Amino acid sequence: MTKQEQLKKEILEKTKEYYELVHKPVQERQFVDGQTRVNYAGRVFDATEMQYLVDSSLDFWLTYGDYSKKFEKTLAKYLGVRYAFLVNSGSSANLLAFYTLTSPLLKERQVKRGDEVITVAAGFPTTVAPIIQYGAVPVFVDMDLKYANIDVTQLELALSSKTKAVMIAHTLGNPFNLRTVKEFCDKHNLWLIEDNCDALGSTYEGKPTGTWGDIGTSSFYPPHHMTMGEGGATYTNSPLLKKIMLSLRDWGRDCWCESGVDNTCGCRFSQSFGTLPNGYDHKYVYSHFGFNLKVSDMQAAVGCAQLEKFPAFVEKRKANQKRLYEGLKDIKELHLVETQPNSDPSWFGFMMTLKDGVNFTRNELVEYLEANKIQTRNLFAGNMTRHPMFDSMVIGGDYMVIGDLKVTDKIMNDSFWIGLYPGMGDDAIDYMIKKIREFIKTKQG
Repeated sequence: MTKQEQLKKEILEKTKEYYELVHKPVQERQFVDGQTRVNYAGRVFDATEMQYLVDSSLDFWLTYGDYSKKFEKTLAKYLGVRYAFLVNSGSSANLLAFYTLTSPLLKERQVKRGDEVITVAAGFPTTVAPIIQYGAVPVFVDMDLKYANIDVTQLELALSSKTKAVMIAHTLGNPFNLRTVKEFCDKHNLWLIEDNCDALGSTYEGKPTGTWGDIGTSSFYPPHHMTMGEGGATYTNSPLLKKIMLSLRDWGRDCWCESGVDNTCGCRFSQSFGTLPNGYDHKYVYSHFGFNLKVSDMQAAVGCAQLEKFPAFVEKRKANQKRLYEGLKDIKELHLVETQPNSDPSWFGFMMTLKDGVNFTRNELVEYLEANKIQTRNLFAGNMTRHPMFDSMVIGGDYMVIGDLKVTDKIMNDSFWIGLYPGMGDDAIDYMIKKIREFIKTKQG
């Protein structure tokens, strides 16, 4: 063993020792009712993540590198897809996924400005933002409260001669009705983008969510199913979409050489493009108006360690959801989200909605839980068309709404969710059940 190798080994051993001293006690501290805060999500890691991170930092390859390649291959294998690409956030993944559909290489299927994209308003804004930022028109349909997902009966109502795609998320890990949505897209030759940021690990009819459509997206922000701090991914089985995604992710360039590599094709100075001089350096030929959305290799290193634990994360989420559901299912004042038929969700959060006519508000219940150290969240934007970002937009022009979004408004007013991430033990789950039941009892007296 060289001196360099020996030194690295010692550093990594010390890193593990540091984890045991500093981080492990925090992760394993005893839960105390009313004193320990129950966060809706959090990082779950051990010494491996820190060792991989330090190992990457010692190489000092600060951009996309070996850990990034390993992560992409491992994620693609886990999902059963041909291609997966790392980006710097889940929001960037949605941006990249949508802009891929705007490429001229798609010819008559290219999404152009003014074309329409079917989506929902009850979700996270960055599922919809790329559509608007490009100049396409989001067409909002309502939700089905039973499963907290898109109301598929409105798909045909939302269809027009300008419809080019459907872009929707699986809500809090519960898959939407993929069979119906996919058949609708196939029937009308529409693209399907699955925002899988809250559902990595979920399956529908035994097949992973994110792989039914043309492109799937994931987020690796700390609250999500796994983390690398900041980060995201897109994935596809299409060689053409892969080519476009790589170009758009990496500045819009036409060249497909990896970072730091030149002339992979052997034709760097012998090709013709557009009206550029013959033999113009292919490293600097651009076929798209692209971005730089790559992730750092240090982040990817953390992701590689997280992927090793990921199957266990999914099973723990399922177990926590089951325990919560069993503890709350008899409360007549609350509607609990039901599992989408033919699916096996990797739950991100546990959503509940006040039934009509109850004698308390969502905020009263939420404030009670927060006062008792239980963190809560609304279903993100609720109804994003009611937010200030839509104030200057023209309905029917910049965006469209099918019907009155009655269920979406119900979710906005009466729904919230609590966490069930893998770092929660049974004591935390039982404490949340106890406090919810305690609040409901005060309103029943």
